[in-house]
Amino acid sequence: MTEKHKLELEIKNQPPPKPKDVAEEDKSLLGGYTVKINNYGWDQSDKFIKIYISLNGVQKLTAENVQVNFTERSFDVLVKNLNGKNYTMTFNNLLKPISVEGSSRKIKTDTVLVMCRKKREEKWECLTQVEKESKEKEKAAYDTSDPSEGLMNLLKKMYAEGDDEMKRTINKAWVESREKQSKGDIPMDI
Repeated sequence: MTEKHKLELEIKNQPPPKPKDVAEEDKSLLGGYTVKINNYGWDQSDKFIKIYISLNGVQKLTAENVQVNFTERSFDVLVKNLNGKNYTMTFNNLLKPISVEGSSRKIKTDTVLVMCRKKREEKWECLTQVEKESKEKEKAAYDTSDPSEGLMNLLKKMYAEGDDEMKRTINKAWVESREKQSKGDIPMDI
């Protein structure tokens, strides 16, 4: 009886539970951990940019668990509680403006389709401004007046991006070329 009385007193003396914030509640609803989506495909028509995101079993989720927020130059996707994980993808700085009202998302079998309505019906060469700038820099690296400089830039790029086998092959060719030049088989000014 005394133990029971002690426990009752302890329960009464405990402070009331603190109310959770909305953010904490949101996190508990999310459950699991968040995975950044890196794989996607995209296509375009005259009026839409379409982004295809493959996620197994996404069609089983409720519509509230697949959220897409659009702005004029960006969108972000949040898929909540798919197989115990959350998935997120953000595209900032789109190449051209999109219509927030005309954009939408569709849930298909194992795929989320994000449809961004173009403000102007014109062809996009890529999705983001960053991607366009990257392509322009790469193109500029090969546009040189000296052909041997362009070839060297190409070889440097192949070496930097290549796997170990590619690097060994380039090194071997370089060494053999230098050996032939030192023996006098190949003129130095080619």
